[in-house]
Amino acid sequence: MTPGVLFRDAELDGRTVTDIRVREGNVVEIGGRLRARRGEDVLDARGGALLPGLCDHHVHLHAMAAADRSVHCGPPAVTTAEELADALARAAADEQGWVRGVGYGEDVAGPLDCGALDRLHGARPVRVQHRSGALWMVNTVGARALDLARADHPGVERDGRGRPTGRLWRADDWLRSRSCGSRPPGLRAVGARLASLGITHLTDATPDLSATAIDAIGEAMRTGALPQRVRLLGAPLDWAAPGGPRAPTAGPYKIVLADSGLPCLDALVERVRAAHGAGRAVAVHCVTREALVLLIAALDEAGARAGDRIEHASLVPAALIPRLRGLGPAVVTQPGFIADRGDDYLRDVPAGDHPDLYRVRSLVDGGVPVALSSDAPYGPVDPWLVIDAAVHRRTRSRQVVGRAERLTAQQALDACLGPLDAPGGPPRRVARGAPADLVLLRVARAAALERPSADLVAATLVAGAVVWSR
Repeated sequence: MTPGVLFRDAELDGRTVTDIRVREGNVVEIGGRLRARRGEDVLDARGGALLPGLCDHHVHLHAMAAADRSVHCGPPAVTTAEELADALARAAADEQGWVRGVGYGEDVAGPLDCGALDRLHGARPVRVQHRSGALWMVNTVGARALDLARADHPGVERDGRGRPTGRLWRADDWLRSRSCGSRPPGLRAVGARLASLGITHLTDATPDLSATAIDAIGEAMRTGALPQRVRLLGAPLDWAAPGGPRAPTAGPYKIVLADSGLPCLDALVERVRAAHGAGRAVAVHCVTREALVLLIAALDEAGARAGDRIEHASLVPAALIPRLRGLGPAVVTQPGFIADRGDDYLRDVPAGDHPDLYRVRSLVDGGVPVALSSDAPYGPVDPWLVIDAAVHRRTRSRQVVGRAERLTAQQALDACLGPLDAPGGPPRRVARGAPADLVLLRVARAAALERPSADLVAATLVAGAVVWSR
């Protein structure tokens, strides 16, 4: 038996201050004034809360790693075309000579295509990702390097004369294979950052993961570069998980209902049935009302399965909530977008739709399981900011979007504590026999919920091992 960890004077369940012993990856003892054993690490919690590690149920790991090495092309760092041109000019190129930008929104310099990007920076190949993650835009030098004129990917946008515009829809893998080399970026910095936020469980929501991407995630887990437990939505239906505590597992099968082109009902029904027939639930990307109506119709036809989930649910008409409850899928949503982009929503989304934006409270009250997540790097990765956004729903300008959709702080925290395989389910708890995937805070739970902040994280443990400490 290897030495473990003894927490002194940690707060449990917001009430009791006690000692907790961790050994062999599990919580093995809880009680007052436990005696330290030889070789055991002793952490003085000083009354700080010991919580189950947080779970981010929707992230994009390799996109996060790539974003860390990219120039940010949107607010607050960049707000005008002049600032964007300056940022691109100052950016260092990657190993293949490309300038890579992320986080772009049209409010900076309008819609981008080859011509618009040439006017901003035409000397080097440039690719800029829209903040939605669905669209890449390249300049003329980049279009030539990619040979877009002869490309056959369906996402390559063309004008009325058949010429590529420089806009590529949902072509991440295709673009990466032609501009980024063969290996995905390393995940060590991403793993460390997530651990510093108290995150111990992750669901990678990237669709259609390649074997190379899955192997890279598995390798990062085996080496400890990515210490979190990881579930994959984009694993192929015939993928055989390697097994073991340091290996990813297959989650529900990701299906994207792109707002740029919805499938017909029969095609979606067949995809849902194929996933269910392979023993997988589905995780369906829905950001529009039309996509949600289509999904509900497909689940009515194909039948729902335990574990089905709806990703984002950006617009949910109140009349559809009973239908969602009856079908049973969990909603994995991102109120952090309200904090990050809420002012844009108030400006661009019709006022009649504002109550439907990123609903949370009405879903919970309506009996729909709800989990909070980040959608990082496209949304704020900090779960404490997400919790605050779920509670207050304030934009950058301090306006409130959907006041009736606010959660209590405890409800928001619980929505970050559901198991990987049951988002929106009962929150995990620190109890004897439970896995020692834990986060220690520097203050009591009530104080942390009053002012949620990543600065309050003191230490993070996965399977009983300290993977980050302040």
